[in-house]
Amino acid sequence: MFTQFKNIDTAFKHIRTFSLFLIIANVFIVCCVLLYSNKIVEKANNRIYILYNGKVLDAFASEKKSNLPVELRDHIKTFHQLFFNLSPDDKAIRSTIGKALYLSDESAKKQYDNLRESGYYNNLISANIAKEIQVDSIKLNTDQYPYSFTYYGTEKLVRSSSTIFRKLVTQGLVYDLKDQTDDNPHGLMIRHWEILENQDLTSKQ
Repeated sequence: MFTQFKNIDTAFKHIRTFSLFLIIANVFIVCCVLLYSNKIVEKANNRIYILYNGKVLDAFASEKKSNLPVELRDHIKTFHQLFFNLSPDDKAIRSTIGKALYLSDESAKKQYDNLRESGYYNNLISANIAKEIQVDSIKLNTDQYPYSFTYYGTEKLVRSSSTIFRKLVTQGLVYDLKDQTDDNPHGLMIRHWEILENQDLTSKQ
């Protein structure tokens, strides 16, 4: 009789052990399913669809930090193009400079005011000079915030009689505004911007 009770007790212990193992396994499986489901949902949320020329294109959204150097360089490049690509037309100059000032602080406004007061833009208009800029390189430091940069570019001043090339070097800091707008799509701001060098290279007749 005691042997029978002992066998029942042993069987109960085995059943309890098996049940405990089964519960732990179920909890583990449920956790894995939840984690996998969250990844699926997150991946689906990052998927966006773009309608282009009547066709639906599939794309994926990414965080800003994952593409930060590219966004910084594009912001810096766009600012310099808007600030230095000029046509001999006062209205066009005001328009492009206005767009550039959305990407920078009062340091760029101060440079613009100094150039206007010195008659620089009037000279471009009166001499019918078209000005273009080409980026040579952008030295960028993303290890420390705010992000510092040095911009190297070549200016091309075209008039009817000659073409002048100038070397341009500027520097500044880039701040993250966190918010993106139509006028500032990257949500970045150039501060403490200054022109280090702007001198003639060659002249072609």
